[in-house]
Amino acid sequence: MMDSLATGLDFEDMFNLAPVSLWMEDYSELKRLFDQWRAEGITDLLAFLQADTSRLARCSAAFKVLRVNQYTLELFQAPDQATLQSRLGEVFRDAMLDKLMPELLALWDGQMRFENRSINYDLRGNPLNVQIRGQILPGYEHCWSRVLVSLEDITAEVRSTEQLQRSEHYARDLFEYSPVSLWVEDFREVKRLLDEVRSRGISDFKTFLKVHPEFVTRCMQEIRVIDVNQQTLKMFGAHSKHELMQNLRQIFRGEMYNSFAEQLQDLWDGKLVQQREVVNYALSGDLLHIHLEFSVMSSHASDWGLVLLSLVDITARKKAEAYLEYLGKHDVLTQLRNRAFYSEELNRLTRKGPWPVSVIALDMNGLKAINDEHGHAAGDAMLRRIGEVLSKAVDAPDCAARIGGDEFMVLMPGTDERGVQAMQERIASLLELNNQFYAGQPIHMAMGSTTGHEGTPIENVVHRADQAMYAEKVRFYQSRTHFFQSSEHDRRIPPSSEG
Repeated sequence: MMDSLATGLDFEDMFNLAPVSLWMEDYSELKRLFDQWRAEGITDLLAFLQADTSRLARCSAAFKVLRVNQYTLELFQAPDQATLQSRLGEVFRDAMLDKLMPELLALWDGQMRFENRSINYDLRGNPLNVQIRGQILPGYEHCWSRVLVSLEDITAEVRSTEQLQRSEHYARDLFEYSPVSLWVEDFREVKRLLDEVRSRGISDFKTFLKVHPEFVTRCMQEIRVIDVNQQTLKMFGAHSKHELMQNLRQIFRGEMYNSFAEQLQDLWDGKLVQQREVVNYALSGDLLHIHLEFSVMSSHASDWGLVLLSLVDITARKKAEAYLEYLGKHDVLTQLRNRAFYSEELNRLTRKGPWPVSVIALDMNGLKAINDEHGHAAGDAMLRRIGEVLSKAVDAPDCAARIGGDEFMVLMPGTDERGVQAMQERIASLLELNNQFYAGQPIHMAMGSTTGHEGTPIENVVHRADQAMYAEKVRFYQSRTHFFQSSEHDRRIPPSSEG
């Protein structure tokens, strides 16, 4: 029965029918325990309880339940108060002890009311998240024998919060550990600058950028990077986000200016979703080819305050493409230009010049004999040496190409007879040095050159150079009748010159 505080049926009804869990409890044993500890010199209750967890259990056991209302019985799945009280050990357990600490500290500090969140369990074992509010009733401050405690079931709220936290954590993990580089940026200042230009009556933004190139740099400086993920740090060689943020100017430089100018033009035209290939730099200085996708988030379309960028490193692909392009224009063995490039260059010279155009035809003497006697690996090694000589001798805009097995051509646009003669002498000199450097079989080259002036068909110029080379080859074999056993050693010698 309630004591004199319960003044009739009105209080009984209000207590029993309250739409919240109410507990009338006796904390007097807890007060005696606190008084004992104070007498023993305890001043820091938190440290004292943490030093021995059994002390926390003693505090929990000191509570005495006097009465609960009907809502409490329903909440804890109890048929009556006697059953609930006999099974309180199932209600207050596990994490509940840890959650008890704030309540105890409030009472230790002399507060007459407390508030806390905890976990209880109904008699079926289901966890209940509860908001606890307690009040030592007036007149009982000296003994704590009457404490009114209310429990609000906040399980649904807590689960909703936990679900939201899990969703946020999931979204954060998706961002943080995405296999592509992700950047979250703030473009509000960029939008402000573009709006300012538009307000000045500027309509031709492309021309404006040409006249005011510093505007691009200013916009780049106004971008605020909010966050990046782990793949970004890996891609750019940064140990931390702080290191990356402190070195953004090392990343966005050089060629990035032009691509950002294109990005600004698209933004000016209202394209809030973009993609393009750009060039950035790792902190090590290595060049990175990047496929960039840019999107102003729809929720911030009005102010550009939230922009998501994804960056995919396509450097390997670019290198592969460059190598394939290289293979399409170069001879793999000698690293000189190949026949396809040579043919394209002839067509270009025919159309555009510049004239005069000089041509040197070159052919290695005795390749077949070397292949037959020493193997094709030896012949290939000598062809590579020719490639070394010609690559050192010939600089752009001139072009050296291997157009057949042992056949080479040098095209020299804008070069007269004196220039082509100097090139022949340079090639001969470098070939002599090469022969001195490589012990063993020397390389012998037949060379012929000619110069064509504007109006001369380029095919005629090439033919005359080829004929001059043939004549040089004939003279070489005629002067070395014992160099090869028969003319079969070189398929380029005409039958009339056998010897």
